[in-house]
Order: sequence, then C-alpha cells, then structure tokens
Amino acid sequence: MAKGAERNPVFNRRMVLMLLGCLLLFGGIFAFKMFGKVMMNRAFDNMPLPAATVTAARVERQLWQQTLSAVGTMRAVNGVEVTTRAQGVVKRILFDSGQRVEKGDLLAELSAEPEKAQLDVLEAELRLARRDHDRIKALHVRGVTTDAELDETLSKLEQVLANIRVQREEVEKRTVVAPFSGRLGIRRVDLGQNVAPGDPVVSLQQMNPIFVDFYLPEQALSQIKVGLAINVTTDTYPEKTFPGKVSAISPRIDNASRNVLVQATMDNPGDLLRPGMFADVTLDLPGRRALLVVPRTAVSFSPYGNAVFVLKKDPDGGGLIAHKRFVKTGEERGNLVEIIEGVQEGARVATSGLLKLRNRGPVRINNENEMPVKLNPRPGNS
Repeated sequence: MAKGAERNPVFNRRMVLMLLGCLLLFGGIFAFKMFGKVMMNRAFDNMPLPAATVTAARVERQLWQQTLSAVGTMRAVNGVEVTTRAQGVVKRILFDSGQRVEKGDLLAELSAEPEKAQLDVLEAELRLARRDHDRIKALHVRGVTTDAELDETLSKLEQVLANIRVQREEVEKRTVVAPFSGRLGIRRVDLGQNVAPGDPVVSLQQMNPIFVDFYLPEQALSQIKVGLAINVTTDTYPEKTFPGKVSAISPRIDNASRNVLVQATMDNPGDLLRPGMFADVTLDLPGRRALLVVPRTAVSFSPYGNAVFVLKKDPDGGGLIAHKRFVKTGEERGNLVEIIEGVQEGARVATSGLLKLRNRGPVRINNENEMPVKLNPRPGNS
C-alpha cells in the first residue's frame, strides 16, 4: 500500500503534463487557423472588385406615332345558324361541311309530298275558276249576266290565287337556302332525320370583310373617329399584321366599365381570320410625340421602383463605373421602353448583365453580341 501511494503523485504529474501538451498543440492549431481566416478576410476586403462585362446603349430620343391599344374579338359581318322553318323529314342534303356557298344556294330539302299535292289541287281549282270568270265576263259584255255574278267569279278566282300563294309558301318552307354568301360550318342534320321548326341545320359565316370589336376607355372618346387606321395581330398568325379602319363607334358608354365599344372593318382574303378569334388591336391616332427610350433589357423592374445603371467614367482610375438611377417608365413598344424621368438623352446605360452590377462598381463594355432593338421585333422562330 505504501509503494502504490508513492507512485500516484508521479503518475498524476505525467498525466497533467500530457494534457497540457495536448491543449497547447490543439490551441496552437486553432489559433493558426483563426489567424489565417482573419488575414484572408482582410485580403478579400481590400481586394478590388473585378469589372463586370456588360452590353450598353445610349438613351435616344425618338418620334413615336400616338396609339391606343386594346384587345378585341373578331366578328363576322353576317353570321347565323341556318335553321328549318317547318316540320318534316330531311329528304336531301346538298352541301358539305366547310363549303363556300352563294346567296340563294339550296342547302337541304324536307319531304313535302302532301303540300305539293295540295298545291296541285289548288292549281286545278285555279284553272276552273279562271274559265268560269272568263265565261261570265264574256256573257256580261253582251248583257246576259249581272254585275253580281261577275263579281262572284272574280272573288273566287282571287281566293284561289291567294290560297296558291299560301300553299307555295308552305312548300317553300320545306327547303333550306343560304340567306347570304359565306362559308358553312359543320353539318347538324342527317338524312331521314325528323326535324322541327327552328332546328339548326348548319352555321353560315360571311368572313370577308370581317369586323373586330374592341373597347376603349371613355377618356379616349375625344381622340377616336370613324376612318382611323388600326393594325391587328393574333396569336394564330404572330408574323402577320392585318390593317383595317374604324367603321363605327357606339353612341353609348358602358355603365359598368365606362368603356366605349368600337368596331373596325378589315379585309380578310383567304378567310384567315375567323369569328370569335382573339385580337390585339393598335389604333393609330393623329400626330407623333418625341420621347426618350432605352432597350427594355436596360430597366430593372421591381416593386419598389424601376432602375437603370448609368455608365460613367471613373474620375480616379479612368475606367467605367455603374451608377444606379431610379427612373419613371412609360409606354412600351417592342423591346423599347419610354423613360419619362430619371436619365438624360445621350446617357449610356447597361443593357445586359444587370444582376452582376453594383452601385459604383466597375464595368467593362462588350457589344459584340448585342441584341437588335426594334419597335416591332419579329423572332425568326415565331
């Protein structure tokens, strides 16, 4: 027991020395790493920012035609559902779906045998009534018959003629004809089908010329008039522009929206435009206005304000520095944006790489791959 007690102080002393050595070793490593991080952060803080490469353009003054924009809907000059006018069985169908027809073309016939037979009876009565009237008339000239007998035969003749006209109308009701020239839709009846008055047979649309209806705010009422030019584009034919002219302006302002309905007429060769088609309408107003514009890519749009980066020479180093400027934007056309206030004409602004820019950060301009700026861009793959 005495010897074990004598060893304990030595053992404890060695253990303490070992722990102190480990503490010094790991503490030195930790301190070295911390020192390295501090020095690295200082180096980064003092390192100059690399110049961001951007494309640039000048703020230009342009003359723009004054316009109003709206969305519209195509409407046929004449468009109806051709229907039946009588009860009957479809006997003949004389058209194909999608066919072009002329006014008065026969489209379909219903069975009309009883009506035609009744018409034959009336025509026979007409022949008899006419012979009786001619005979009484001849006798009346010689003074053999009275005026009352002559009037009676004339009345019978006129009654038969009226009945024939009524019966011919009944026979006519069993035919379906095109009320105007245009293009037919999809057939809605079949041979042998028993139809009632008012049942649809086929739709008929007159599409050349064609109307486009659109709404404009009441504030524009003093600027618009019949005869102003319009241009229409559609999602169906994005590469085409269809011209037209304002043909009518509604005399009434809508109570709910405070908009006025405007109608324009356009030529539609080839029936490219169809009734019900969505349309983007641009109405050209008289006169032009001068304004400052920049490419749309130069504007950084955000909820708290739109901004551009103006590129100016650094007075200290001679390079270019980006200065962020908040601007008020106006009308947009194509890939150009109107600048109402915030920059001056001729100022150079960055048009790409805006996410890389910082206020008062260095920049370098490279316009080798600059995108073309147009009022009416037409992508090649559209």
